[in-house]
Parts: sequence; C-alpha cells; structure tokens
Amino acid sequence: MTEKKSQLCSGANVYTQVPDGGWGWAVAVSFFFVEVFTYGVIKSFGVFFNDLMDSFEESNSKISWIISICVFFLTFTAPLSTILSNRFGHRLVVMAGGLLVSAGMVVASFSQEVYHMYLAIGIISGLGYCFSFLPALTILSQYFDKRRSIVTAAASTGECFAMFAFAPAFTALKESIGWRYSLLLVGLLQLNIVLCGALLRPILIRGPGSPKTTGQENAKEVQYMLENEKTRTSLDSIDSGVELTTSPKNVPGHPAVGLEPKADVEQQVLEKPGPTRGAEKGPLLDFSVLKEKSFICYTLFGLFATLGFFAPSLYIIPLGVSLGIAEDRAALLLSTMAIAEVFGRLGAGFILNSQPIRKVYIELIFVLLLTVSLFAFTFATGFWGLMSCSVLFGVMLGTVAGTHIPLLAEEDVVGIEKMSSAPESTSSFRA
Repeated sequence: MTEKKSQLCSGANVYTQVPDGGWGWAVAVSFFFVEVFTYGVIKSFGVFFNDLMDSFEESNSKISWIISICVFFLTFTAPLSTILSNRFGHRLVVMAGGLLVSAGMVVASFSQEVYHMYLAIGIISGLGYCFSFLPALTILSQYFDKRRSIVTAAASTGECFAMFAFAPAFTALKESIGWRYSLLLVGLLQLNIVLCGALLRPILIRGPGSPKTTGQENAKEVQYMLENEKTRTSLDSIDSGVELTTSPKNVPGHPAVGLEPKADVEQQVLEKPGPTRGAEKGPLLDFSVLKEKSFICYTLFGLFATLGFFAPSLYIIPLGVSLGIAEDRAALLLSTMAIAEVFGRLGAGFILNSQPIRKVYIELIFVLLLTVSLFAFTFATGFWGLMSCSVLFGVMLGTVAGTHIPLLAEEDVVGIEKMSSAPESTSSFRA
C-alpha cells in the first residue's frame, strides 16, 4: 500500500486503497472522544432532572423536553451537516459543532426559566451535536474496510465510558458546587470536541491502475486529486492555504501538470490552483440514496429501532428514586448500564466481523432482543430488579447503537461510495 503523505498536517491523506489503519487510528481516537462529549453527556443528563424540576418548579415532562428538542435538532439538521461538510470539509464542521455544543451548555448554566434551556441545550447544543457526531462518523468509516465494524464499535464505546464516569461524577459535582456550575464545567470540557475535529484529516483513495488522460483532462484530473473523493469536499473551498504533497511518480499520466521536478526528493507540492469556472463539482447534498430501495427499508428499520435509545438512560435515575432508592445508588444503575453497553458494542463488532450470516440479519436479531430488554423494565420493582434490566438493556443497546449506522456502508444497503450522505439522510427520517 502506497501512502502519499501531505506536507502539512491539515492536508488530505492519499492512499491507493482503503488503509484499514494509518491515520485512521487517530481518527478513531478522535471519534471516541467526540462520543464522550456528545452522546455521553446527553445520556448522563438525567442526573440533573430532579434538580432542574426543583429549581424551575416544573414537571418531569417539561424538563424532558430539553433533551427531546436536543435530539430532534441532532437528527433533523443532518442534511445541513452534509451540505456544510461537502462545502467546507468534515474537519471544520466538527470544530464548529464543538463550539456550538460548548456555547449551548455554558449559556444553559445561566438559565432562569426552562424555556431558556430549550433554546440553549435544545437548539444550540443540539445543532452542535449534529455537526460534531455525523461528520466524524462518516470520515471514520472511510478509513476502514475489513476492520470497519470492530473499529467503529470500539470507538463508539466513548459514550459508554462517559456514562460510567459522568453519572457518579455529575452527582458528586452538583452536590458540591450546584447544578449551574456543574453545567458550566461540562460546557468548558466539551471544547475538547474542537481539538478532536482538528485531527479529522480527509482521505482520498487513488487506484494505481488509472488510465492515462490527455492534455485538457490532465488539469481536471489533478484538480480532482485535490478533492476528497468520499466526501466530495474540494480544498478550493477552504480558504486555509492547504497544500497537498504528492509524489509525481505515483500519479499515472501526470508527469508535468502543476509539478516541478526536484532531484532526490520523493515528495513534491501541488500548489492550490485558482478557481476555474469550468470546474465541475459534486452536489452539496446527494439525494440519490433516496432512490435506493434498500436504503429506504433500512431507514424505516432504523427509525423504529432507535425509538428506545434514550429513554432508559434518561429516566433510570428518576425511576429508581421514585421506587425509594437513594440517588447515589440510582446513579450506579446508569453506570452499570454504560459498562454493559461497552460489552454489547464490542461483542457486536466481533460478531459482524466474523459474519456468520448476512450482517443485516444479525442486526435484526439484536433489535428483537433489545425490545425484550425494554419490556423487562415494566416488571422491575427493587434495586436488583432494575440492575438486572439495566445490564440486559445496556448489552442489547450496545449491539444496535454501535452497528446500525456503519452497516450503511455495506454493499447490500448503500455502499461506501454514498456513505457521506446516507447517515445524514437516515438521521433526518428519525427526527
């Protein structure tokens, strides 16, 4: 495998085939921490429910609208995330999302009415969560092929470890400094998403056996090399002066276009060409996935499969308190659920990698078992009953949550070529 490294850290990574590693490991670590500060915080927010009800003197249902609005914007604005990613690049969108997430949480800490939180966490942070999570997941899927299932499952455990750590930490923190300063601290910690976004370098897969082209086509082809083939993000659209370093001997048919030979130097720099009117660019939003019957069916499947994703983690602590369980012990239920989810995600990744049957069929089995675990909560009465249900639900949630979006890259759904638009379209349906 030949990798043409970029001169600058911000440049695109060029490979002759999907690397299944390389810079992809840095992207996987980045996605892990994006999960920590997005879904990890959302799922741990139930720790603050009772405090918010007492402070605002509102019912549980009105407080729950904070997260409901947040999740709605996270999913409904997915097409906007696609448009911005295709126009400015995944990295800049994730970094902007990190700023929005942090700003929303910081503003929420000064809320005087519950509707202030609707605006701050629901809309501002919700939009930021969308910009942070979906582009990061998309570019991670492009760096891996054979290991995609297991790597994505492992990287997505970030939210599980976050829940495990945040539940008792938030409980102790709000008892020490109050819920307002706790939210302020969380908002500042979420600025780490910006650093994670900075590591999301775009990737270009360039086959070694490309046919030669003639004079006029050469210029277009070199311009095309400067575009991220998977995300259709042109470096021309980023006013950052990014320069891409390539080796001319590794680019068939382009010995003299925009390149100046240097002796004994393997890498050379392609200067960013000026904008041309005749340059053809891909659409900012690819609706062709909506013509795929397999995609429509899978989207409807995902719509119903994810209905129960957030409710147990948000309400397990209030439910435990209502059954007479102390709040610190109730927080253990959420932590246990999080650890069980880690095993579910990793286990699902290994099962899908071994592929005993079609991956879509495996996913259907996971969802059926997830449904059973949700029904089990209605029969739980004491601490150990809720603990058992939390473990069962955590495992089954992990199997579905860690695999249902990466499965879009499978050829029997939409394939890797349309992966950049598929997650966003799927998320919009769920809104």
